[in-house]
Amino acid sequence: MAEASVPADLLAAFERYEAAIVVDDIAVLDDTFAPGPDTLRGDGAGLLVGHDAISAFRGTRGGVAPRTIERIEYRPVGTDAALLVSVSRYAGGGRGLQTQLWQRIDGAWRITAAHVTPRAQPLDRTVWRTVGDPLFQGAWEGPLAGLTVAVKDLFAIKGYRIGAGNPVYLDSARPETTTAPAVSDLLRGGASLRGIARTDEFAYSIAGDNAHYGTPPNGALPGALPGGSSSGPATAVATGQADIGLATDTAGSVRVPASYQGLWGLRTTHGLVPRQGMLPLAQSFDTVGWLTRDGDTLQRVADWCLSYDGSDASAATDQDDLGRGRWGESGEDLPWRFAVPEEALDAVGPATRDAFDTLLGALAEGPDAPAIERVSLGDLDDYLVSFRTVQAAEAWRNNGAWLQHHPGAVGPAVAERFRAAAAVTAEDEASARSHLAPLRDLVRDRVRGAVLLLPTAPDAAPARGLAGERLDAVRTATLRMTTPAAVAGLPALSAPLLTVPSPLGPAPVGVCLISREGTDIALVRLARRLADRVSASGVNR
Repeated sequence: MAEASVPADLLAAFERYEAAIVVDDIAVLDDTFAPGPDTLRGDGAGLLVGHDAISAFRGTRGGVAPRTIERIEYRPVGTDAALLVSVSRYAGGGRGLQTQLWQRIDGAWRITAAHVTPRAQPLDRTVWRTVGDPLFQGAWEGPLAGLTVAVKDLFAIKGYRIGAGNPVYLDSARPETTTAPAVSDLLRGGASLRGIARTDEFAYSIAGDNAHYGTPPNGALPGALPGGSSSGPATAVATGQADIGLATDTAGSVRVPASYQGLWGLRTTHGLVPRQGMLPLAQSFDTVGWLTRDGDTLQRVADWCLSYDGSDASAATDQDDLGRGRWGESGEDLPWRFAVPEEALDAVGPATRDAFDTLLGALAEGPDAPAIERVSLGDLDDYLVSFRTVQAAEAWRNNGAWLQHHPGAVGPAVAERFRAAAAVTAEDEASARSHLAPLRDLVRDRVRGAVLLLPTAPDAAPARGLAGERLDAVRTATLRMTTPAAVAGLPALSAPLLTVPSPLGPAPVGVCLISREGTDIALVRLARRLADRVSASGVNR
């Protein structure tokens, strides 16, 4: 049956909905979807359950591109229920499909379930700067053979320019003559380069938004921010477009998107992985890291990249620029003993605290229970304030001259951070560094006989569209959790072990493990053991 067979009142309700979605009339869209917790809306990004979650998503998405309805198929399901399947043609090209279950509720037709198939996107430019199949072929054999990599747009790749998340910077850059060792290591191990993925501008953010290219989707929570600054690699991995995200972590840029998108993310020991060919933000804290969908893949990456000593020169690829000269340990196991910082638990939201406390309770039961103690790290603001000062001073030294020659080139939020960075004096920086020294020693002391265990972020990913003071508050709260590991230069891993309620639906929150410097490989092993223990307990089911 086609459009002519649709009952007049149902067709009017459909046309009202269609007109509202094009102009983003939230009130009408909210009224069109049935109230209550059972209403469904799904698309390629995931499933939203309940009117409130759908409404929160609608409030941040914006309207759809101009389109016309080419065809409607109508099937009655009952006296007061009908299935509508419509085909839309977009003014900019392409077709989409909507499948909707309508029910008459209190005399009015409303949608109780919907599935949207948008027009095909050959390249999501919020996620990718450039992509191939593959862009670079890795070694045909090796422990990483068959895996694909999304490289954050801060790493040198021979023949390509570094874009740093900013179109003006990209235009002003020169093509790289060599490939960064962190990229070459993965290629040498058999992984292939899928593409260059987006970053927040100059990696100076943890939200995952970008004023120039848009915000990548959150692969675990539709309608939420993806987390940054490694937003593109994280989304590419979470949505299955790549197996490994090669990223950087200065103040949480691996761990936060891992937490927000239900990924495994490792920030390596500061200085362990060579940073040649990587655009710096703040060298005192910058380090390389990886994002994966599972712990086994992360273990493969860590075992290869941190154990390789550069001796097998014959395995080098055409993209090599220098051999590896540093490596991590692989034989030592970390103690099955955790230290939980009290201040971190006080800094998280109620839902995250409840989920984490439940996890601790489950770990304490059974024959394989680890030792768990409570410790103090001191005031988390002491870490954050001094960290931000040093980070800002280094960020301005690295980028200030370029910014002065290109006024207005960066988005408002990042521009404000750089304005504050320009005002940091040498005395400010020296004072901040002196304050960080004992804090660094304190964190390192806490991991001598145990591994720190805490939520990665205070809460689940916030909704897209959050801005201004509200986004700044989320950023500040998150940095309180992430800066101690950065200050101490220690390896930190986020594992997707918590699920919490959020306005957009059930959402992941990571659990962070922090261990001694150079124990990165053992840390992944320990996190996998912890994940197995949590899975066996059934706490997250």
